[in-house]
Amino acid sequence: MSQAHYIRPGRFDNIVNGSVAWLARRGISLMGTAELSVRGRTSGEWRRIPVNPLPYEGGPYLISARGHSQWVRNLRAAGGGQLQVGRKIQQFTAVELPDDEKPTLLRTYLKRWGWEVGRFFGDVNAKSTDEELLAAAHRHPVFRITVTK
Repeated sequence: MSQAHYIRPGRFDNIVNGSVAWLARRGISLMGTAELSVRGRTSGEWRRIPVNPLPYEGGPYLISARGHSQWVRNLRAAGGGQLQVGRKIQQFTAVELPDDEKPTLLRTYLKRWGWEVGRFFGDVNAKSTDEELLAAAHRHPVFRITVTK
């Protein structure tokens, strides 16, 4: 699995992410967003970022549109974290999926949020074939999360 693929957020992205996370903490979820908190793999401190949890059979799932980001690396190390919308905080454990299980989830994610995250997927979109999605799967980590409380 290549962990080199990562699209770093720009200044505008950081402003938008900060605003969306602030809204989620106050109970306003834009199109299903939540704030992900996961312990830093080096510092042990909580790191927060807005995400789009994907409800799907056996899910929900967290998908990293930008690739092998810091939250992905932290989640791998921590094995879980928490999602927050307003006062509702859900702690969870996470299991990363192998690439061959990702195509349907990536397609579903792109159908729902392609307008927002499609630029991070290159030529792949919700209408791509399973083979095209499988070829891109190594660039987009996917985690099945299980709420623990």
